Amino acid sequence: MKKIILLCTLAVLMFACKSTSVTSTNTDRKTQVAMKGNWVISSVTYPGSQYIKVNSFQLADSECFVGSTWTFISNNNKGNMALTKTNCVSFSSPITWFVNNDGQFVLKILDAGEKARKVRDGYILYVANQTVSSFQLIDKIDVGGKMTNVVYQFQKVN
Repeated sequence: MKKIILLCTLAVLMFACKSTSVTSTNTDRKTQVAMKGNWVISSVTYPGSQYIKVNSFQLADSECFVGSTWTFISNNNKGNMALTKTNCVSFSSPITWFVNNDGQFVLKILDAGEKARKVRDGYILYVANQTVSSFQLIDKIDVGGKMTNVVYQFQKVN
């Protein structure tokens, strides 16, 4: 009997101490609906940009994202992104995304025909300075042991 009580207590403690994941939190529908539509990245800024290069989303140099087009569909959290800048790698991909209640933008870049649940890697950025015609996504990267913000400035395309 004591063993059963001990096992039950341990089981309760294990489930009670379970950490929360950014993907298990509720979505911020108001922020998501405001992001609906077609957008372009007008700038990518971070301290020391003249000296260091940032490989954004493990795809290309951050400068290649300036002028990239993004489509966000808020009712199914899908969309598309495309890099089209000259002298940069050309890339286009479907995406899935959502914004959780903590202001975190969760992004998965998919291969054609691939289901989001099959993709294990994703990116967590922070939404900032959101207006009707613009918003920022902020990525935190480690530069020489110091956390640095990479700011992607989005502008609405009509």
